[in-house]
Amino acid sequence: MAVTNHFDLIEPTGDSEGDEKGESASRSLLGRVATILDAFDWQHPVLSLGDLTKVTGLPKSTVHRLCDQLVHVGWLERTYAGYRVGMRMFEVGGLAERRNRVRDFSAIHLHQLAIKTQSVVHLGVLDRGEVLCLSKVIGDRTEMPTHEGGRLPAHCTGLGKALLAFAEVDEVERALAHGLERLTVNTIVDERELYAELEQVKRRGIALDREEAGLGHVCVAAPIRGSGRAIAALSATFTLEQYAARSQSLQMAVRSAAESVWTDMFSGRLPRSSQSVPLTF
Repeated sequence: MAVTNHFDLIEPTGDSEGDEKGESASRSLLGRVATILDAFDWQHPVLSLGDLTKVTGLPKSTVHRLCDQLVHVGWLERTYAGYRVGMRMFEVGGLAERRNRVRDFSAIHLHQLAIKTQSVVHLGVLDRGEVLCLSKVIGDRTEMPTHEGGRLPAHCTGLGKALLAFAEVDEVERALAHGLERLTVNTIVDERELYAELEQVKRRGIALDREEAGLGHVCVAAPIRGSGRAIAALSATFTLEQYAARSQSLQMAVRSAAESVWTDMFSGRLPRSSQSVPLTF
């Protein structure tokens, strides 16, 4: 999309010291636009000008000017309460074909796994060194602070480990660049220990989060892959008591679900019932 047909990507800087200065200004403007768009999430789908000014930390006049321009190109829309994400964003988001495809082919298997294991099931992909949650299915009444479209750390989650174990080197390095934050006493915060853990994931085909992201829960994850890198991963989260009672069968169920997703994607036959499967219930 030729955004420059609607507004200039380089804001006036008050001088003309050459291309290097212009390139710097361009990055500054794009960063401001990204900051505004990043302010919207599932909890805050509509934000007023005042809200955006507070969240972004940008001058009110700058936010107002950029929002007007984003409305003009369809990235934002005005409502009686402020601004919301525009349809153009959804159109561009629809271009993420692989992620949409893996969501479609995973839906029925996530649902079945959640029911079978009475767990909370997630589907995720690596994105800029973090795990992006594509789907969440609740198989019991356990509440977890996760949501579709949310981000999770890669180093201490089952999904993250399953993805990193079968990722390109630069993707692992990007995850490490976020830092190995300690979330619980069990979180791996040493790079060598994490690499050793990823080697174990490669051997067994299953990744475990043993109270590393949150106390009281064990997460079992498996990569969705053939013989190469993982295109996604799915996980099921259990209480300590649930997992201790039948750890082997739960691991087998998660691995089998991931393999079934890959098989369906490879065959190209979308399960008929997946179109009507609710993502949560």
